[in-house]
Amino acid sequence: MILALLLLGSPGPKTAIDAEIAFSQAAQTAGQWTAFRRYAAREAVMFTPQVVNALDWLRVREDPPKAMQWQPAVSYVACDGKWAVNTGAWQGADGRKGYFTTIWRHDGHGWRWLFDHGDVLLSARVVPKKPVMRKAACKGAPATGFNAQASNGFGASDDATLRWRWHVAADNDRTLSVEMWDGERYTRVIDDVVAAPR
Repeated sequence: MILALLLLGSPGPKTAIDAEIAFSQAAQTAGQWTAFRRYAAREAVMFTPQVVNALDWLRVREDPPKAMQWQPAVSYVACDGKWAVNTGAWQGADGRKGYFTTIWRHDGHGWRWLFDHGDVLLSARVVPKKPVMRKAACKGAPATGFNAQASNGFGASDDATLRWRWHVAADNDRTLSVEMWDGERYTRVIDDVVAAPR
């Protein structure tokens, strides 16, 4: 009984980096797709290669015998601390390696991912021993609008200090760009380009 009360009172991950690490660890202990379901927001999307609702796609997926592993390298955090975009490295059970980018939101109860994608790389991405956190500026007046031309999806943190847009072409090529407010203007911090599977 005391253990149950302690577990109920234990705080969840404090930062999106903590959430990413817990997510990766859950993939190892509970199963890869189980962990993806556990940490996904209801409206989360992923790519197969066209965009799908993650929970719908994951609902019928059985966990593979061995889960992939991943490590966050950099976390770009909105001024309000409730939104973040993580990027880092992954390693597949089949020996492949690559990078990932995940968009996270703290919904008041915990961190949930809303967007997850990545790609294969010929050589592993270097990941620091301790992930780097970069926070958006809290000064100035960031624009709330975002040019959504050539985008299938876009969004922004509630305070508009972090924003993103993504697009999947008819041939399944995919892009994601993320911009962060520096106090005077938006600076592009992520520019992912993923070629269609061949």
